[in-house]
Amino acid sequence: MYTLEPRRLAVPALAALSLLMPALAFAEEVPVLNSGDTAWMLTATALVLFMTIPGLALFYGGLVRAKNVLSILMQCFAIAALMTILWVLYGYSLAFSTQGMESGALNINTFIGGLDKVLLGGVTRESLTAAIPETVFATFQMTFAIITPALIVGAFAERMKFSALLWFMGIWFTIVYLPIAHMVWGGDGALMWDWGVLDFAGGTVVHINAGVAGLVTALVLGKRKGYPHTAMPPHNLGYTLLGASMLWVGWFGFNAGSAVAANESAGMAMLVTQVATAAAALAWMFSEWVLHGKPSVLGIATGAVAGLVAITPASGTAGPLGALAIGVASGIICFLASTKLKRALGYDDSLDVFGVHAVGGIVGAILTGVFVSAALGGAGLAEGMSMPGQVWIQTKGVLFTLVYTVILTYIILKLVDLVIGLRVTEEQETEGLDLSQHGERGYIL
Repeated sequence: MYTLEPRRLAVPALAALSLLMPALAFAEEVPVLNSGDTAWMLTATALVLFMTIPGLALFYGGLVRAKNVLSILMQCFAIAALMTILWVLYGYSLAFSTQGMESGALNINTFIGGLDKVLLGGVTRESLTAAIPETVFATFQMTFAIITPALIVGAFAERMKFSALLWFMGIWFTIVYLPIAHMVWGGDGALMWDWGVLDFAGGTVVHINAGVAGLVTALVLGKRKGYPHTAMPPHNLGYTLLGASMLWVGWFGFNAGSAVAANESAGMAMLVTQVATAAAALAWMFSEWVLHGKPSVLGIATGAVAGLVAITPASGTAGPLGALAIGVASGIICFLASTKLKRALGYDDSLDVFGVHAVGGIVGAILTGVFVSAALGGAGLAEGMSMPGQVWIQTKGVLFTLVYTVILTYIILKLVDLVIGLRVTEEQETEGLDLSQHGERGYIL
């Protein structure tokens, strides 16, 4: 059993890093393969991949117009393939290598991992991360690297060239996702880890990161032709509800799997994920019912996703009370961000990536600092840490991620636009991306 301070419990790479780095290792303990932990992590890995294909693909695919459904499915599928190859080539190494890292020392490895695991060097059949094969750990983390850029596509749906998407996603993964993942989850010597930022399963790394990048991309590309004066209703809400249901189920792998073991942390992460998701779904539904007169299928499905997003950073430290509060807060706040705020500011975030993922991630990240408190049913604050102090650390992590992601995403978009152009032509947009980008038409069931 590991007996680590609470903040160390709040990192998905926890068990890995506690053995890979002597500073976190439990007194000379030699890692031994645990078949139960391995079986759970194999299952969790499959569940997280299931979240992107088919879960997210169907969720987004039902929300766009019929002429663009294949383009969204294609984008999610292609991103899954591209990120897999980039992860093997250098992504795993830059995110999780501890080469050159030293607690309190400021150097390049404070911000990015080393190169010793390029092409998965040293990742063998026998190598272990905690009590599971390192191959399983690397694949599990790969699925996070897949879903994060895939989330972004909802913000610019129906208007980016497919070639531009591939270049943008490849570069964004390299200079935005990997450094943020390393800084939050990289262990002693990594920037936000040393700050004490709690992010159990990716509220900062995945959701704030993707949501903010989505907003920047939507602003740089500009509004869809006819928006907001032309009605652009979802073409198949059945797809969307099915996709949301798959996301809900898959998210147990996302959150409970981040314990990197079949243990008590995984059990609590599963419980709070379910509670927060249900609370957020109902909070969004009732908010919409009160303000718009009717509860919608789209509303309750989107509310569930908002709850899943918000509980993600807190899933390793919050208890049931915290899950209820985080769920209700995210359901209401994300509903207002995706309706009132979006209309007030006039941006065209096609599928509300910013309103759900960035806003939900921010709500969850900050409230993680509140509901880690043992007095509120959480795992307990680190020794010497107060609740206001932890909330400030969480806020500092959010602010750093916002600034870093906004600046780098904007630069990448401008460079890709300069070289090959980002947006399809007006004629292609009118025709639809299914036909103009892929030469195919989707079948509407």
